[in-house]
Amino acid sequence: MRDFGKPEAIVMVLDSEPTMRAVLSDALESANYMAVSAADLGEAVQRLAETPPDLLITRPYINNMPGWVAAEYLRTRQNGLPVLIVAGFMKDDRTEAQYTIKDFHTFPEAFGREDLVAAVKRVLAGK
Repeated sequence: MRDFGKPEAIVMVLDSEPTMRAVLSDALESANYMAVSAADLGEAVQRLAETPPDLLITRPYINNMPGWVAAEYLRTRQNGLPVLIVAGFMKDDRTEAQYTIKDFHTFPEAFGREDLVAAVKRVLAGK
């Protein structure tokens, strides 16, 4: 992580794809967020204990596990953790439950840095 002083917030990026983790983390860090990344649920639990995030960003699937299921589990360890699921176009019976969960937000797959940062700001502001 880059050190530019106090970060705007701490954001955990939970994604099994290394390239996507790196892209999301880089975009967040360029906007002065502290990005903490994890490749799977076990690593996310460990990171959560070390550095509790203000927001969790995940994908619809993490190592064949629905992202919203992983997010709900993490929220049992940090109550009220807001979640941003990157890939809002996936809406079917496998992901439908995430749309009824408080503080779960979705975001379309195709996006630029500015779009991601704007979505993160909206979620953190409670909008």
